[in-house]
Amino acid sequence: MSGAATAGSSSGDRTYRPEDLTALGFAPDRDLGEPGSAPYTRGIAADLYADEPWIMGQYSGFSSAKATNERLRLLLAKGQTGFSIALDLPTQMGLNSDHPLALPEVGRVGVPLNTLLDMEELLDGLELSNVRQIRTTANAVGPIVASMIIVAAEKHGFDPSAFRMMVQNDPLKEYVARGTFIFPPPAGVRFACDLVEYCVEHIPGWEPIEYCGYHIRDSGCDAVQEIAITFANALAYLEELRSRGVDIAKVAHNTVLFLAADVRLFEEAAKFRAARRLWARLMEQRYGVGPEAQKASIFTYTLGGSLTAQDPMNNVVRTAYQALAAALGGVQTLATSSFDEALGLPSAEAVHLSLKTQQVLAYETDAIAAVDPLGGSYYVEALTTRLENEARELLAKIEERGGAVRAIESGYVQQMIADASYRLQLAVESGERVRVGVNAYRETTPATVKAATRPQNGLDDALASLARARAERDPRRVKLALEDLGAAADAGRNTMPAMLEAVRAYASVGEICDVLRGRWGTYRDGFVL
Repeated sequence: MSGAATAGSSSGDRTYRPEDLTALGFAPDRDLGEPGSAPYTRGIAADLYADEPWIMGQYSGFSSAKATNERLRLLLAKGQTGFSIALDLPTQMGLNSDHPLALPEVGRVGVPLNTLLDMEELLDGLELSNVRQIRTTANAVGPIVASMIIVAAEKHGFDPSAFRMMVQNDPLKEYVARGTFIFPPPAGVRFACDLVEYCVEHIPGWEPIEYCGYHIRDSGCDAVQEIAITFANALAYLEELRSRGVDIAKVAHNTVLFLAADVRLFEEAAKFRAARRLWARLMEQRYGVGPEAQKASIFTYTLGGSLTAQDPMNNVVRTAYQALAAALGGVQTLATSSFDEALGLPSAEAVHLSLKTQQVLAYETDAIAAVDPLGGSYYVEALTTRLENEARELLAKIEERGGAVRAIESGYVQQMIADASYRLQLAVESGERVRVGVNAYRETTPATVKAATRPQNGLDDALASLARARAERDPRRVKLALEDLGAAADAGRNTMPAMLEAVRAYASVGEICDVLRGRWGTYRDGFVL
């Protein structure tokens, strides 16, 4: 738990008063303002949710390209307004489905994408121009998957500029949280920035990078650390782009912060407000961008790590409160977890209920009847200010260590997260932090929930698609495209033009990554191999 959540008012009790805000240095005119105005504490739009609620989505990647396509068709038909393309772990690690290390994991936590052929099948029949937003989890392979989407969309008759694409494309948090990194951190930053630079020039409506705190929070850190580490990583990308001469205002104009929503309702709502405010101030102070480029859209996912395998129906309630925190915090995109995710891939029934959770919140409650309904609360404003102040202090400590990349290479950030996770686990085991159904109010006969299973033909489909692509493509075209990609990497040029040609030639994810591994090396536990 963060200090902001546990600290009481300055008067020492549980009641917050104006003097508590004064003690924190809170100034309403400077720190609060109006919705739609800098520093965006109260939201990035004056009429937030007036015409329609946030973009509703789910984490969707299932077994094979064909199965994922079927799931996306189902969700869109039920009213979902955006969708994500969750990748399986081999794809995220730049391995083809027939790699010996990949076989046990193909299609297990997402969709395998080996070549353009898979992306063509995944997007087949989807009216992309009618979807408000498409998202993908690609990080270490972000530019490759984005290239697949660009080319597949064109083949299906859609201009990539006709729809919004949000690419996670944040490898730095992989080194400290999820672990699906490939290249050394400096190379990972450069590769991610290749896509950002390309989109600024060619697809300005896309959101080519999310600055991700979700996975950092899901690894056990607190709300302050979530903001500070996320922003330190973001600054590393922005500095790389500035060194290339990219206009930071054009990059910042499409800023997306990907943050978690946990069950501590008021702290989480305050966290979104604090993150917007701190981001706006950083953009003004460091890069001199105007108010429009100081805005940060927030994509929120309810916290998967809070879900429990014990008494899993409790997760329905947890997710609903987490979604409420996101709505009260004024987010732009929300994905809700399914109650059976602690057991495995979510079932169709669980995904359906998860979407309905958002719809009930948006259309039946009055949670979004007013913009920033918690604004002006002594308690929430105190939480917001504490979170901002403490996150700024921690960000400064990371920068004192040379910034995000050096702090990751030294293990400083990893140790910080590990320590926080350990403290959280101790709190759960001691009962200080209550987990209903786990360490309190346990059921003698808990509900039985059967998780979805991976279709048996998922691996077969992936291998068959890969074999077909290899059999039908022009080997010479593939060879030349991969050589051009290697030459671009050697010369330090933006790899996107060569990457697009390699994708069009049906080069596989594994082949593309092998070329880059040969130039940049592979990162393992602090060593470049």
